[in-house]
Amino acid sequence: MIEKTLWEAADDLRANSNLTSQEYSKPILGLVFLKYADNKFSVAKEKLEGSIQSSRITIGPDEYQAEGVMYLPKKARFSNLVGLPEGEDIGALINDAMKLIEESNEELRGVLPKSYNTMESALLSNLLRTFNGIPADLDFDYFGRIYEYFIGKFAMAEGQGGGEF
Repeated sequence: MIEKTLWEAADDLRANSNLTSQEYSKPILGLVFLKYADNKFSVAKEKLEGSIQSSRITIGPDEYQAEGVMYLPKKARFSNLVGLPEGEDIGALINDAMKLIEESNEELRGVLPKSYNTMESALLSNLLRTFNGIPADLDFDYFGRIYEYFIGKFAMAEGQGGGEF
C-alpha cells in the first residue's frame, strides 16, 4: 500500500522536527499536489513534443493548458527538485518552485504552501525521494485516495494532541 509508505515518510518529517500536524500538513499535501501535477505535466509534455512537426514551434503554458494540464516551469518540476544536490537549501527551492507555479497558473496565485524553508533540507530531500516513488501512471482517483488517506491521518494526529498545551 503506497499510502502507508508515503505517510511514514511524512510522519518522519513531523517526528524529526518541531512541527505540529497542522504546520506540516499543508506542506506535505503541497508536495503530493506537486507530484500529481508533475506526473500529468510529463505525460502532456511527451504528447505535445511528439506532435510537433516543425522545430520552430515552441511549447508554452498555453499549449499545456489547452491539454487541461498546469504548466510547470523547469525549476518547479518535481523531477528537478528531487535531483537537487545535498547541501542545497531544499526548503527555499521548493518555496521558489511553488511561487513559479503560481506565476504560471493564475488560478493558483496565493494558494500553494510556501513554508518549506522552516524544515530541514535533509528531511525534505528524503521526503521528495520517497514521494518520487509514486508511479507516473497513477490516475486522478488514486491521487485522491492518497490525499484522503493523508487528511485522515492528519486529523487523527491532531485529535491525539487535543488537550495538550
